Amino acid sequence: MSTDKSSVIDPVRIKRTDEIVNAIKETIMADNLTPGDRLPQEKDLIERYSASKSTVREALKSLEVQGLIRTKTGPGGGAFIDSMTESRAMSLLSNYLFTREISIKDIYTLRKLLEPVVAVSAMENIDSAGIQKLYDIIAIYDHEPADEDERWQQRMAELDFHTVVASYSDNVLLVFICHFLQRLLKDLAVCKDIYLKPEPVDRCQGIEYQYQLIEALRRKNAQKVQAVMEAHMNYAEHVMLELQATLQERFLSEER
Repeated sequence: MSTDKSSVIDPVRIKRTDEIVNAIKETIMADNLTPGDRLPQEKDLIERYSASKSTVREALKSLEVQGLIRTKTGPGGGAFIDSMTESRAMSLLSNYLFTREISIKDIYTLRKLLEPVVAVSAMENIDSAGIQKLYDIIAIYDHEPADEDERWQQRMAELDFHTVVASYSDNVLLVFICHFLQRLLKDLAVCKDIYLKPEPVDRCQGIEYQYQLIEALRRKNAQKVQAVMEAHMNYAEHVMLELQATLQERFLSEER
């Protein structure tokens, strides 16, 4: 029985540069290299991987673009292990989502699932300084804004409250995802439009949820923390969608 060669899928061929990138990553892990440690010199990498100078340099450039290393020229120069910041990682992920439509509903679908979980996981770690920080953030928006600039700062602080709560969790992945969702709410064009419009926003209920959450965190009451955060996220979604609808209705009226 003959085999139709056209139907056979060849395995994906990995570029030589990518092979070296992966090999260097494995070396970093195997040698327990940490931020600040130096990679072997370029000539040593060329010899180790039996590659040309241009290929090794391309691999190092790729690692630098990924934020895993930084290069330094001159005396004492070379390639050093770097620590990618959360902000840089989020920027790279934002680039992936740049041309994709993301809605407020999409964001809150995840926030309603994850914010209660991250709050409970943060409960055991949050200390008196963290509790005070949450009270201080609320003080930024517990009153009417004096001008547009303060209104914007208040909306950002409302999200910063949740950034602080999540930061006390031990689950690095969960923290990153929650922080990223909070950043999306700051950066999403439709959200910016909502924040910039002088729509009256009743913060009383949202602040009440946050006071309840702080007390539940202080008392280490996991069941209460989860219940309050679930209610808070449902309420926040409702408010944001209402504000979005108001904005769209006004836009259509102006068009007519």
